[in-house]
Amino acid sequence: MAGIPRKVPEQRRQDLVLAAFELLAEKGFEGLRTRDVAARAGVNIATLHYYFPTKEALIGGVVEHVMTRFRSTLEPHGSPDRQLRNHLRAVRKLMREEPEVGAVMGELALRSARDPAIASLVRSTQETWHQVVRGLLRRAAKEGHIQPDLDSDAAAAMVLATLTAMTLPLQAAPHHELALRQLERWLGL
Repeated sequence: MAGIPRKVPEQRRQDLVLAAFELLAEKGFEGLRTRDVAARAGVNIATLHYYFPTKEALIGGVVEHVMTRFRSTLEPHGSPDRQLRNHLRAVRKLMREEPEVGAVMGELALRSARDPAIASLVRSTQETWHQVVRGLLRRAAKEGHIQPDLDSDAAAAMVLATLTAMTLPLQAAPHHELALRQLERWLGL
């Protein structure tokens, strides 16, 4: 077919990840079917399996996509306390403007309790996120921007727990904003 541009493999892969992300946000894990992902991306199931041999591999692509969205909230410049404050505010904004990210993160967190493969993916991303936040807290304390005796490991765990809680479908959602503001005050941000 002359004149019809073919998608490059990376674009096709990204289309499949975005289709799975959207379906996961809309229907949760119970409604996530690989045939539906393929159809939404405009390919057949064999093409989906070429790029993602297993459903777990596809979910891994979704996890990477979501974590890329979260990493976009970390600015690499400025003082560590400013980076952390901006990260908290940017995550808050991301959750408001792209609620699908929170819905998918919530689905992943809930499913990880029952699925070892997803638990491993979630644990790996959480550990990396924890290291980044802990590093910012240590540098902020060392530079005198926050309490020097702050337990950066425990504080990083608190930051992650608070931000992760924002992704869960809770009735207490109005309290998330209060929790984030208190966390910022507690950290001296």
